Amino acid sequence: MPPVEDRFQELRQLLYAYEETGYAFDDTAETPGTALSAYLRTASYAPDRAAAAAREIEDLLAVGLFNDDIADDVDLLPHVNPPQGVGVEDCLRAVRQHLKRFLASPPAPRPAVRPKISWEWRARFPALTHFLGTYFYQGSFEIEYGSHAEAVDDYLAGEPYEDLEKAASEIGEFLTLNPSDGQLAEAATVLGLREPLPQGISLRQWLTDIQGIITHHLRT
Repeated sequence: MPPVEDRFQELRQLLYAYEETGYAFDDTAETPGTALSAYLRTASYAPDRAAAAAREIEDLLAVGLFNDDIADDVDLLPHVNPPQGVGVEDCLRAVRQHLKRFLASPPAPRPAVRPKISWEWRARFPALTHFLGTYFYQGSFEIEYGSHAEAVDDYLAGEPYEDLEKAASEIGEFLTLNPSDGQLAEAATVLGLREPLPQGISLRQWLTDIQGIITHHLRT
C-alpha cells in the first residue's frame, strides 16, 4: 500500500508549540507570541520548515477548516483556542503572515540563545532528545536495560550513523547552553532523561563521556 499522506505535518509541529503555552493563540498582527517565536527561532536553522508550514496553512484555509474532506487531517492537529471573538482561521492567517515575513528575510540562527519553552528544547536537540527519551526514560532500567552501559551499547548498535553524529554534535552545544548544573539538569529532564546517573558522576561529565563514546564509535 502507498504511504498515507501527512497533509499538515509541519503545521502540526508548529501547533505543538502552542500546547505548552496554554493551548491559546497569543500572536498579534505585529508580534508573534511565545509559541510562534519559539517556532521561528527553531526555523532559523531550517527555513524550509517555515515555508512548509506556510504552504500547509494556505492549503488548509483554501479548503476550509471545517470541510469534511479534510476532517480526518484536521483531527490530527492540536486543538488550539483562539482569543474570544476571533476565529481559528483568523489566527492561522496571522501565523501565516508572520511566517511570510520570516521567509522574506530569514534571520541567521542564534546558537547562544537558550530555548524558552520545552517544545523548543526538543526541536532544537532532536537527536539528543531521542537518545535520552528512548533509552533513559523512567523505568527503562526495569523494562529494557540492566545498566547504563547496556543502554548505550543498544543505542550505538541500533541508530543510523547520521543520527549518532548529530547527537554527538548536539551534546557539545547543549552543554554550552547550560553553564550551571541546575540549568543542565532541568534541560536534560525536558529532553527525556528520567533514570538516575551512574553513582558518583555528574550529569555534565556523563554527557561529556557519552559524547566521547559516540565519537569513538563513529571512528571505528
